Amino acid sequence: MSYDSRSAEVSEVSAAIAPLLTQFAAVAREEHITRAAAGLGIPQPTLSRTMARLEADVGVPLLARTGRGVALTRQGHTLLGYVEQALALLERGLDEVIEDAGEARGKVAFGFLHTMGPEAVPGLLRAFRVDHPGIRFQLVQASASVMLERMRAGELDLCLTAPLPDAPDLAVRALDDQRLYLVVPADHRLAGRRRVRLAEAAEDVFVCMEPGYGLRRITDALFAEAGFVPKVAFEGEETDTLRGLVAAGLGVALLPAPDTPRPGTVDLTVTAPRAFRTIGLAWIPSRPETAPVRLFREFVLGRRGRLLHPDPAND
Repeated sequence: MSYDSRSAEVSEVSAAIAPLLTQFAAVAREEHITRAAAGLGIPQPTLSRTMARLEADVGVPLLARTGRGVALTRQGHTLLGYVEQALALLERGLDEVIEDAGEARGKVAFGFLHTMGPEAVPGLLRAFRVDHPGIRFQLVQASASVMLERMRAGELDLCLTAPLPDAPDLAVRALDDQRLYLVVPADHRLAGRRRVRLAEAAEDVFVCMEPGYGLRRITDALFAEAGFVPKVAFEGEETDTLRGLVAAGLGVALLPAPDTPRPGTVDLTVTAPRAFRTIGLAWIPSRPETAPVRLFREFVLGRRGRLLHPDPAND
């Protein structure tokens, strides 16, 4: 018999006997069919037939009759060890998912853009946990497309994303606008200005996020609105890396303001076109929502207009 056919046979037998394992464990503990049946709340003949079916499915004897009781065979002892491990793992899994849904100590799987990690999201979580200190978070930083993919796969409950997705399976609420700046080296010809039109940088070399990132889609649209296709020298995955490239004189970039100033760069306000991105909260409304997810979603939606610029007096 080949490995693949053997594996398929084992899987088939496992699927057949899985519902019987709790009953087998009860018989093994009691070493008596009648007492085990009473403990399980089922008729004794039903349990006897179940044990016979289990032995038939496995293909080896698991129980030896000893007068009025039963004893495990050597094969039965071997199987029991694995059954007890499986049942213990199942119980742990049930404990975890029940706790995850609890209002007091539940868990929220929350995704957000890389650029929101240093300040915005920590401040958001700090404010939320003032009233809900026991709720835990699984945090995921990724591109917009990856977050939406993981949310649809059931790995994320909510995500902060930009640009706002337009899809029939998603609920999306705009929360805040984030200005994008033309970032130039400190010795750049435009560095002494405070405001520029994006078209004034049409002949410059740009450093951009990689295709597929939400920020790249937004900046590409801004370039098109300004009437030019940028010459892209470098593409990256982190805005901090792009700022470093600008500081090194390797290009200019369209980026949100940094949480802390970066030496060697100057941020210029773009007057035309209006350069910003709208950040919003997305979730799947058709999916059942646990109490902690609902609480956090309602909290985040209540921060509209204060997500990026919170007012400490109102927190």
